[in-house]
Amino acid sequence: MAVYLLKRILLVIPTLLGIMLFSFIIIQFAPGGPVERMIAELTGQSSSIVSRMGGGGGDTLGGGAMSNQLGVGGGDSITSKYRGAQGLDPAFIKSLEKQFGFDKPAYERFYLMMKNFLTFDFGKSYFRDVSVLQLIKEKLPVSISLGIWMTLLTYLISIPLGIRKAVKDGEPFDTWSSAVLVIGYAIPGFLFAVLLLILFAGSQFFHWFPSRGLFSDNWDQLSFFGKVTDYLWHLVLPMIAMAVGSFTAMTFLTKNSFLDEIRKQYVVAARAKGLTESQVLYGHVFRNAMLLVISGFPAAFISAFFSGALLIETIFSLDGLGLLSFESIEKRDYPVVFASLYIFSLVGLFVGILSDFVYTLVDPRIDFETREV
Repeated sequence: MAVYLLKRILLVIPTLLGIMLFSFIIIQFAPGGPVERMIAELTGQSSSIVSRMGGGGGDTLGGGAMSNQLGVGGGDSITSKYRGAQGLDPAFIKSLEKQFGFDKPAYERFYLMMKNFLTFDFGKSYFRDVSVLQLIKEKLPVSISLGIWMTLLTYLISIPLGIRKAVKDGEPFDTWSSAVLVIGYAIPGFLFAVLLLILFAGSQFFHWFPSRGLFSDNWDQLSFFGKVTDYLWHLVLPMIAMAVGSFTAMTFLTKNSFLDEIRKQYVVAARAKGLTESQVLYGHVFRNAMLLVISGFPAAFISAFFSGALLIETIFSLDGLGLLSFESIEKRDYPVVFASLYIFSLVGLFVGILSDFVYTLVDPRIDFETREV
């Protein structure tokens, strides 16, 4: 097992490099960019651009330099590279390129980016005067809350429900619970979130739950027990909205895994020995049936932790990593985009390795070293 884990860890490097390179190449062909965005803001409202560019380092133009660079250019071909740049001084366009690092060739920019990422140096946001790492630290608690609670809630409900459905296969409980799960899966989470807000966090029906954020305005004044209660109370509606469609896949996976094991010969032999149904299910079937469920943990965790809550974060005003990534892509804030992708990919790869390790804890008979990586 140790040799296999070592191989998997070493494979993280080329896999991560491939993900970043492929994404970097796509970005090069994507329309728009930070320079064009800055030009668009400049031509739309030139007064606000001075403050937006202030504090950006030695390459950032000050107010006086800005006013000197806004004259009509001399027809330099550099202005034709960017939409809306006609009429601007080519020297000013070059200063923008230098500020955002686009004065270097693409391969050099990629090399410098990956070199810095190895030490988790993600630089500064293009359009926010703060480091990318600081931005991620600010948004991380929200995503941690949503991801951990979502994964925990899904497994605590789906596994017992799936086992029950397997035991009652074909009976009325199995039929109506399947119908409820399929309906829940078909309901878009964001629509259900809006419905929950209208029903339970508005003024027209009931105002039982808060409608935004993870904490109340008087959070600092609450006792420890009050803070815990307030935090959990804010999580109720977002968790319900996210969970409504997440139970289905895990529940059916658990049910089918148990059904496959229940029909095997060793279960028949265990029952013939006089073991109770609970002893058969949890003493013999559970360990084997849970292997497939464990194998789905990395995907479930990553989905809930990083990407599953974008619309929910927006609706409930939860400022997490999902919303940050979306806004960064929209604004072409490349340092934040690539830093988020780097962290998400790195965590995903290591969670996959952790899943294989848990495999061996559940069933020591599994030997990964005898198969290809």
